[in-house]
Amino acid sequence: MSVRNVKFFLGAIISLLVLAIQPAWAEYGLNLPEGVTPLSRNIYDLHMTIFYICCAIAALVFGVMFWSIFHHRKSRGVQAAQFHHHTTVEIIWTAIPMLILILMAIPATKSLIMIESTGDSDLSIKITGHQWRWHYQYIEEDFGFFSSLAPESNAARQLKSGIDPNGIENYLLEVDNPVVVPVGQKIRFMTTAADVIHSWWVPALGWKRDSIPGFINESWAIIEEEGTYRGQCAELCGRDHAFMPIVLKAVSEDEYYEWAENMIVAAIDAEAGADREWAMEELMERGEQVYSTFCVACHQVNGQGIPGAFKPLVGSPVTTGPVEGHINTVMNGVAGTAMAPFGMQLNDVDIAAVITYERNSWGNASGEAVQPATITASR
Repeated sequence: MSVRNVKFFLGAIISLLVLAIQPAWAEYGLNLPEGVTPLSRNIYDLHMTIFYICCAIAALVFGVMFWSIFHHRKSRGVQAAQFHHHTTVEIIWTAIPMLILILMAIPATKSLIMIESTGDSDLSIKITGHQWRWHYQYIEEDFGFFSSLAPESNAARQLKSGIDPNGIENYLLEVDNPVVVPVGQKIRFMTTAADVIHSWWVPALGWKRDSIPGFINESWAIIEEEGTYRGQCAELCGRDHAFMPIVLKAVSEDEYYEWAENMIVAAIDAEAGADREWAMEELMERGEQVYSTFCVACHQVNGQGIPGAFKPLVGSPVTTGPVEGHINTVMNGVAGTAMAPFGMQLNDVDIAAVITYERNSWGNASGEAVQPATITASR
């Protein structure tokens, strides 16, 4: 054995020993997760059934092949048979695979029908993909909210942030507003998109659905175990595709209804806030929060933007010019650029706050406090 081969085998043995004594490493899974819904378990069982059938076929075919190679080897003096076809054999090796495929198709068809059975739901949630965040609309309760990458992860991922990602729990997998659902209820998920194609994927549910502008795709789940389940956008949707995670929290029915009531109250308070006069300090504080959620990915924390891709806000004609133009840019976007319209994404208070923040930060000093009433009038 050459020295090179010895080094290879020694390296392999050392690697196996390291794997054996390293309990802190994540589980090295070799199979699909079973999930926490009846649908995910059905898909898992179908997967295992087909897998076992494939293993049995492989064992039979390769067993016969290896036996034939060994039994009919040249050293035994075996002569190859001379024939062109055998009708009976050809019928058999055609009929048996057809029968196997039919037997496999029966449970597969049942699973497909089960996947599409979205009727009789207890709760409906419309999921809209945006670049780059998710919007959840609870149809029955009539409230909705955006879910974006958590501020801690968002700050750490910025260019030259100086923040160690290893010190952040669930880095890039945490959000500011998780979607909350009750256990034991049939939930209908309706996915669509406002700009480009996204894909809503939580592995524990057993499926993923593309979010396509102009279309609504339906899925469903009955989550039987309380817990937090994480996922991500599974369709390449642009620059920040990797930064729009999904966090789904399954809680008891009582906890869910309490959470839903609080969300409804918060939505009412947000609408009421548009009718009052806001102080500059209030607008700046809220505007910074809105900016860090919706604007920082393109324009950066310091408002400098990204050269060649996204324009800076520092000294910009938009942020230092007439406020009407600034409002129009934020609400309606800019055609032919990456600047998206936020008029339908943000309420009047948030738009007023973020415009105020942009016009009075990083050296911009307009001194203007844009009020929500101004935004309401501009609509």
